[in-house]
Amino acid sequence: MQVVDQVIRVVRDVAQTEVMPRFLRVGKNRKEDGSLFTEADLASQAALERLLPTILPHPVLGEEMSAAEQQALWDANRDGLWVVDPIDGTTNFVNGLPYFAISVALIVAGRAEVGVVYNPASGEMFYAQRGQGAHLNGMALPLKKAANPMGDAIAAVDLKYLRSGRLASRLLSVAPFSSQRNMGASTLDWCYLAAGRYDLYVHGGQKLWDYAAGAVILEEAGGGLARLEDDDFWSGPVWQRSALAAFDTELFGQWRRWVRNNQ
Repeated sequence: MQVVDQVIRVVRDVAQTEVMPRFLRVGKNRKEDGSLFTEADLASQAALERLLPTILPHPVLGEEMSAAEQQALWDANRDGLWVVDPIDGTTNFVNGLPYFAISVALIVAGRAEVGVVYNPASGEMFYAQRGQGAHLNGMALPLKKAANPMGDAIAAVDLKYLRSGRLASRLLSVAPFSSQRNMGASTLDWCYLAAGRYDLYVHGGQKLWDYAAGAVILEEAGGGLARLEDDDFWSGPVWQRSALAAFDTELFGQWRRWVRNNQ
């Protein structure tokens, strides 16, 4: 059985045993940075920490760890590291919005080699192993044959973390696309882009666990991606990485030019 298939089994099991039984049944707490977490986040991460090393014996770096623990794991495990978001979209989870996910990536030498993102509310399992394509519940991604033209495109846009006030203003006033969305779970945003539900994507700064799995799923689906500052997505800051991406490489070229000209 391939690594990605084993990860899928683990993620589905954790969702069934630790996450969904707590859906709409747990209270929320806030971390020092103001972000939410719940008992379900902690239980999901603990289960992933226990189960993933049985697939490959690498340690697990999770969102619900201290920054010092995360940095130490990153520095010491270039040959292999599991990176997990036990529940991405905790605000949605707490409030009953069915747009949240468990995300798992296998990182080797700074680059994701395996990515699995599962929304247990919808039953959609997105996954990829580098060099083997991307899939949703057994169907090859993308789900549609061609992107919408730029003028008809749907863009996933998160204005909150954009450092450039000019770019944010231009996106609001003269954006080249037709419509925009922001649903509150970055891991799923990447997957919706890979599927072709979105055409364009821009985010000013994501954490490692927000982008690791989704980025390799998009790559394997044939999408284009970079950072706002540089064309090599997998280089640069690990803990706060911007994202500029599109459904396919042709549309990506147009989108990158527009964004770079309007920063």
